Amino acid sequence: MECILQRVWKDIYKNKYIWIILIIILLILAVDWTKKETQFMIGNKEMYIDVLRKELARDEGVVYEIYLDHLGHPTFGIGHLISPSDPEFDCPSGTPVCEARVIAAFEEDIKTVLSDCEKLYPDFNDLPEEVQLIIANMMFNLGYTRLSKFRNMKSGVDVRDWNAAADEMVDSLWYRQVTNRANRLVERMRNIS
Repeated sequence: MECILQRVWKDIYKNKYIWIILIIILLILAVDWTKKETQFMIGNKEMYIDVLRKELARDEGVVYEIYLDHLGHPTFGIGHLISPSDPEFDCPSGTPVCEARVIAAFEEDIKTVLSDCEKLYPDFNDLPEEVQLIIANMMFNLGYTRLSKFRNMKSGVDVRDWNAAADEMVDSLWYRQVTNRANRLVERMRNIS
């Protein structure tokens, strides 16, 4: 029996086609693993950052060069506002930005957004995941200072009155400025049960 196993192992070891097939199988498994949604831990609750990234990419767009946003501020990637600490600071509009840099900037922006969400909503981790995604989307768009002025929306969220929170989202300048995005978020807020 031992001789047979040794002979089979030698045949497998020498056969390059078997090795190629094994490598292909491992590559397929590796690609499948990378397709799984990235999870971020927020307190005891998981938020699927990939879902948020897709939402923000739809709402903000993804641009692989520096451009001026609607307020004239230099921006790139998924709505990343260029700051003096960014290597892209002082680069002219149209300067290309690689995908790796877009991803890195987005990951840093999301850390800030989620931290700000937890600061504004101390019970952020206890909210339904859909509410967390809505608030994070708004925080990304508005920033902490402006979203903190949505006091009546916050009151609605605090008492888990999703319709009242949605009504307050509609009753804002933000709603009139980004109507398509705002409509989607308001509808999602109203559909939370």
